[in-house]
Amino acid sequence: MTATLRLAQREEADALLARSPLAALVGMLLDQQIPMEWAFTGPWTLATRLGRDDLDAREIAAHDPEAFAALFATKPAIHRYPGSMAKRVQALCRYLVDHYDGDAAVVWNGAADGKDLLRRVLALPGFGQQKAQIFVALLGKQLGVTPDGWREAAGPYGEEGSYRSVADITGPESLSRVRAYKQEAKRRA
Repeated sequence: MTATLRLAQREEADALLARSPLAALVGMLLDQQIPMEWAFTGPWTLATRLGRDDLDAREIAAHDPEAFAALFATKPAIHRYPGSMAKRVQALCRYLVDHYDGDAAVVWNGAADGKDLLRRVLALPGFGQQKAQIFVALLGKQLGVTPDGWREAAGPYGEEGSYRSVADITGPESLSRVRAYKQEAKRRA
């Protein structure tokens, strides 16, 4: 992956997301019930606490669960729910080790088309329909992963020129537009 991402709004965290497929997946997994920037800074914080400049699925999967949860809970906590999110990250990494030899990029590099890509992302622990579609849109819009039918598989998140999700954030202005869209959607609901 050689892209420029602005999801964490923090240079070193965004650089990790752009170069590390696993970091991008973990950031997306963490993106719930906390501000997006906090979620996407999480992979960098975790790597730093592990004493690494990247994340390794095998290392995370094999890590002692209590010690791993402690890494998440150390202040400032990586997530609002550090214990449950530590379990989810480990489950994701175990799945990647078991199904993709620990290589997160194989999830999308091996996809035959958009439907297959969405199916593969949906199979990941912690990825429901909406999160999977948003991640497919992020892959297509910002990371150059564009198998045939990816926009359709991403649903409304794949629409060109939309400002619905993290897939559309390229800087502070687009972040503001996505937040405004979400606030309006909540108001309508």
